[in-house]
Order: sequence, then structure tokens, then C-alpha cells
Amino acid sequence: MASERMSRVDTAWLRMDNDVNLMMIVGVWLLAPAITLAALRERIESKLLKYDRFRQKAVHDALGAMWVDDESFDLDRHVVATPLPREKGQGERAALQALCGRLAAEPLDPERPLWKFHLIEHYEGGSAILMRIHHCIGDGIALMTVMLSITDGGADPPRRRRNLAAAAEAHHGAGDGHEGDWLSDAVLKPLTDLTVKAIGMTGSGIGRSMEVLANPQALTQGMGGVDLAQAGLQVAKDAAALALLDDDSPTRLKGKGSGRKVVAWCEPIPLEMVKAIGKAMNCTVNDVLLSCVAGAIGGWLRASGEDLAGKEIRAMVPVNLRPLDKAWQLGNRFGLAPLVLPVGIANPVQRMYAVHARMAEMKGSYQPLLAFAILSVSGLLIKPVQDMVLGLFAKKTTAVMTNVPGPAKPLLFCGSTLRQTMFWVPSSGDIGVGVSVLSYGGGVQFGLITDEKLCPRPQEIIDRFEPEFEQLLLVAMMLPWAGEPAGETASTPAAGPPAQQPAARPKNKAASNAAVRRPKQPPNPANEGKPAP
Repeated sequence: MASERMSRVDTAWLRMDNDVNLMMIVGVWLLAPAITLAALRERIESKLLKYDRFRQKAVHDALGAMWVDDESFDLDRHVVATPLPREKGQGERAALQALCGRLAAEPLDPERPLWKFHLIEHYEGGSAILMRIHHCIGDGIALMTVMLSITDGGADPPRRRRNLAAAAEAHHGAGDGHEGDWLSDAVLKPLTDLTVKAIGMTGSGIGRSMEVLANPQALTQGMGGVDLAQAGLQVAKDAAALALLDDDSPTRLKGKGSGRKVVAWCEPIPLEMVKAIGKAMNCTVNDVLLSCVAGAIGGWLRASGEDLAGKEIRAMVPVNLRPLDKAWQLGNRFGLAPLVLPVGIANPVQRMYAVHARMAEMKGSYQPLLAFAILSVSGLLIKPVQDMVLGLFAKKTTAVMTNVPGPAKPLLFCGSTLRQTMFWVPSSGDIGVGVSVLSYGGGVQFGLITDEKLCPRPQEIIDRFEPEFEQLLLVAMMLPWAGEPAGETASTPAAGPPAQQPAARPKNKAASNAAVRRPKQPPNPANEGKPAP
């Protein structure tokens, strides 16, 4: 029976399941016209199973976990037809959302490979595929590569390179040495002596973690359970020293959840319009989208009776740490960076520039690399200690948020058009909110998964996303246009950008990236707390 050692980071994700949150990535594909169960199974067998990981189960042992071939693998257990129950008066969309929520809280069979596809054969004139994949198999970038590979014309994983990688891992000890080399390159080498000293000032324990990354076997060689527990306590101190963050603002979105999940998503917004707003206001696409996220959440909290004066919430944002051409290797190679969402700022322009400033602060930060280091080391420790480490992050965080880029043009699957796709990111510890942003087919959309106890109707937040976007679009169109003196247009809000020399006016203000004028500098973020004009 073939087997290989699971990486430390993937082991950490495997053991993160708890009674509130399961570490499953849940996704939906909407197809037109409908496909059959036989066609889906044939495609999965011919494409997905070329990735060995999808034939392997996770087996725990004293050193962590192993990937072991499932000798009794049965495709029919993993690709199933699932009915879509509908309550009286309930539409298909609402019924599908309810099914996604129920399955997001249903554990995968631990005795089998940790994935499952559910086909709803008849949905909105076509079909829907609901996918559940445990996070220990791969991160969002890796799984996006896998999903693209199973579409019509998708590329198989590189067989020759994969065999060479497997041989290298075997030479280094079932993957540990291979991972240790990568960690050394990614985490240790970029750290200058000055940076290491600066980190040391916040707590000498981080130095110990960095030494462990340079020599990954050193932590476990000659160590008993007590030693591992002591190392775990040191890692907990490292996490606290790393973050140096205040606890997150208390809102109704924080607290111990029930474990029952609810999901929602919006219709796609044209990506070109998002880019046009960003160009008009000298911000990025992410600045625009995250500002809309903050506005939607903040508006919902206000409508729920919360006083948000001066309040912010923190979201952990995954940061990819691997070359994109290595995504087919699966596994988890991303760090986590804390991003503050200014939900207390009602003015949409002020809020967007506040997000812009916070995103700028994250650039060049070593926090994602160090967060990866913490997860890597915690994967070797006993689960209670790992849970304590994760608890520190959860205490300082309200949400997990991820942004995954998809293909710019619609794809085909089994001859049908993949007309819409969405996924939901899992949350660790007691975090009760997962925010997903996905671009696909020229559009970008917003998805939300929440704990029913904390937010029983996430669609109410989702429904606020597009109005927030429309406010920013309106502001962008009010700016001075090419060939138009500033005094002849509607005045820009007080928090908006300064005037700039005009050029030639385009025919369509919202048609493309060039449709709006770019300001020289964003306004002073110090003004962001002032009331909206």
C-alpha cells in the first residue's frame, strides 16, 4: 500500500476540524444545459483521479498523518446524485443555498479520501454541482488549478515532473526534507539580520521557531510528549509576539457559534467596471472590492442596532506563497495577513481610502511568512496545543476572507457551459464568518458563509454589496472627465480626490478602464473618521 508523509502545514489543517467549524472548502458550479451523473463520474475518473491525492485517505499516526492509498476506493461513494428539497414557496436559489449550508456542516468520511461531489441534476434549466474538499488536500490556488484541469480541454498534471518531485521527497524522508528546504528558502533567506533582530525584540521565542524551520527534524528528534508540549507553549508565545494585535472589536458577528452553516452569494458584477472605479480613484481592484465588503458588513451591523462609531473588524487574508506553476502539486502554501476592515466608516469614499491605506501597510510585511511558520510547527504538536495557537488568532479576528482569480472567459464542462461558480472558505477556531471573492468569466462576485447563530440570514449582507459598489461607481462618474473643465461637472465629495489636468473625453464613462480620470493622490486617511458629506 503506497503512502507518504503529510506535510506539517497540511497536518495542521487536517486537525483543525472542531464542533463549530469543519475545514472544508465548499463550491458550486452552475451548468447549462444539464449533464448526467454518468458523464460527471466519467470526467472525474478520467481527469481528477490523475491527481493521486484524490485516491488517498488521511491516516493519523504518532508523528502527524500519512497519505495512504485507499485500497477499497469506490468512485460511486464520492460522486453522487443529490436531490434538492424545496419548502413551500421556496425558490431554487434559496433551496440550493440551504443545501450548501447543510452540507458545509456535514463531516466527510474520515475513512475515505476527503472529498465529495454532489450533482443536482435539474437546477434552473441545467444542473448544479456542489463540491466539498477538505482543506488539507490543498489551498484555494491549488484547488482552482485542479478544477480548471477537469473542464473541457483542461491540462493534466505534469506526470514526469510529478514523479521527479515524488522521488525527491522520498529521498528527503517522505516529504519532510523537501518541505524543510522550501521553508528555509521562503522564510529564512528573505529575513535580513536587521529584520530578525527586530522580530527578536518582540519576543525571543520567534527565533526558536525560525531555527526549527531551518532544521525541521530538530523539533521531534529525541523529544518526548512533554518536550513537544513545551515546544507548543513556545509556539503559542511566538504567535502572540508575532501578532501584537488588540482583540477585535466586539460585534454580533463574534462569539461561539452553533456549528450550523448558512451561505449566500450575489450575481456577478462586471470586472471592467470595478477596474474603472479603481483607476478613477487611484486604487486597486482589491481596494474597491474590500471597501464594498466592509460597507456591506457595516451597513448590516448598523441595521441590526450596533453602534459602530470608531469600530473596525479584522479579517485574516490568505497570501499565496508558492509559484503559480507549482499549484498542481496541491497542499497548502499560503500565509495569513491580518487586514482591518473599517466598518465604522459610513462614507464609501473615505472607507475605500482607509482600505487602500491598510492594504499598503501590508505590502512587504513578513507576517504571512511567519504565520505559515507558526502553522507548520503547530502541525507537529498535540492537538490541544495547536488549538490554543489557533485560538489566539480567532480572538483577534472576526472573519476569514479570500480572493481567488478565475479564468476571464466562461469554460465548458462535459459540453455544457459553466455559467457561474462560487465557493466558500472555511473558518478556523471559533471564527464564524467566511468571505469569498471570486472573479470568473469577466465578472466578480461576493460569497458569504456564516454561523446560523451569529448571522442567520447572510443574504441580507450580500444584498448590500451591489449598492455599495454602485455608490463608488456614481462617485467615479462625478469626477472631472477628459476634455471637461473641473468646474463644469458635479462636485466631488469632500473625501474625494483632488482635481487633475483634463485630456480628451471618452464616449462612454463606464465602458472601460480608460473611462475615468486618475487623481494624483488619495485624500488624507486622517480625515476618514469625519462624518459623510
